[in-house]
Amino acid sequence: MTVFEADPHLVGGIARTVEYKGFRFDIGGHRFFSKSQEVEELWTELLKDDMLLRPRSSRIYYQGKFYTYPLKAGESLRNLGLLESGRCVASYAWARLFPVKNPQSFEDWVSNQFGRRLFGIFFKTYTEKVWGMSCREISADWAAQRIKGLSLASAVWNALFPQRGTGDRSQTVKTLIDQFRYPRLGPGMMWEAAAAKTRENGGEVRMGCRVTGLEKQADRPGWRVRYVEGQGAEQVFEAEHVISSAPLRELVKAVQPPVSAEALQAANGLRYRDFLTVALIVRPSRPFDDNWIYIHEPGVKVGRVQNFGSWSPEMVPDPKLACYGLEYFCFEGDGLWTMSDADLVALGSRELQSLGLVREGDVVDGHVVRQPKAYPVYDDDYARHVAVIRDELEARYSGLHLVGRNGMHKYNNQDHSMMTALLVARNILAGRTQYDVWRVNQDAEYHEEASRDGEDQTGRQVPRTKDLRS
Repeated sequence: MTVFEADPHLVGGIARTVEYKGFRFDIGGHRFFSKSQEVEELWTELLKDDMLLRPRSSRIYYQGKFYTYPLKAGESLRNLGLLESGRCVASYAWARLFPVKNPQSFEDWVSNQFGRRLFGIFFKTYTEKVWGMSCREISADWAAQRIKGLSLASAVWNALFPQRGTGDRSQTVKTLIDQFRYPRLGPGMMWEAAAAKTRENGGEVRMGCRVTGLEKQADRPGWRVRYVEGQGAEQVFEAEHVISSAPLRELVKAVQPPVSAEALQAANGLRYRDFLTVALIVRPSRPFDDNWIYIHEPGVKVGRVQNFGSWSPEMVPDPKLACYGLEYFCFEGDGLWTMSDADLVALGSRELQSLGLVREGDVVDGHVVRQPKAYPVYDDDYARHVAVIRDELEARYSGLHLVGRNGMHKYNNQDHSMMTALLVARNILAGRTQYDVWRVNQDAEYHEEASRDGEDQTGRQVPRTKDLRS
């Protein structure tokens, strides 16, 4: 097995760990929690005692106040005040009595479940920051999938009567887990261990190698993989099978012989949401223990603030300092994306101070990481685009296998992405398609010999809109 990794130094893609002056930080936040026992066991096999068990601690920031997430009824009542709390209750009652019939948008679906006032407080601002569009443009399908199993009544019940130690993970609402595992030096440690294990078993991991083309051999089974190492000339590698986690849009353009005009048009229609992290090294005069804080404040651009020392103390080399990651959601090429690193560090410092998480002068240094194509976007036509591409690749390009979030244009968590790769490997070893990897979804339901029955099998639903630009 040979792995081609475009990054010259780091493995793991979006799950890599970046190091700056001894400080380590995660790109996006990766809790290691899965309903798949097999995935959990693989993590243990790779890192053993280097997997820490960490408490989940997060809050919502709204109008200068913090709300523990999952919500605590008493705290929320105090923060909102009696008048606003009464309005929220009345809004919730109205929504239950007079719901929007056949809700089509995220806004209508959430308002039906929680009332419009709670929608405005705990859903609207953050969601619009993440996706760069109005909640009226976001499909109700995504809300139903993303917030599945969480109602206002159950949230209040869990706040008043928390249940711990039941031992039944299958009954735990995934967004409400109270602990998770995490590599002591960040998620990249996991993939570095995986790379080392690959090499130990005779495989190769070629760093700094960017794949430029995939040519299906006409005279015999297999592929010619064209790649460039560093700034060198294009080279060729021959393989019987190709497993791709590259963005689907780019993969389709790289395949030879060329795909049909219809498939190329479908690939050009796939869209992505990009992301950057501003990591600030601070003197924590106002320390906090959260893994991250969701920023529901419309007056700032930051969407979420991570505290890397709360993920693992070993991410921060100096106990007198802290490292906070400010997450900004953007489109590649827009104003945020093109700002200089210095300006982004200055922006992050100002916003962190305005949120009351640091005082003036606390920030001592900063570093910026840009992550293109962090989230595949599901617009109105994404399912049709993916189906066109999938049908053509399966019909014409045997031995080419798609895995992972961008490889399948599928909004997966890391454990689901791992499972798609595991199942593809089993299909290759078996010499036939035992598992339909497209049926892997966020509930870890992995179907063997599943047939395509016309349902949307791309898994988790995310925003649909016609006017998102790539």
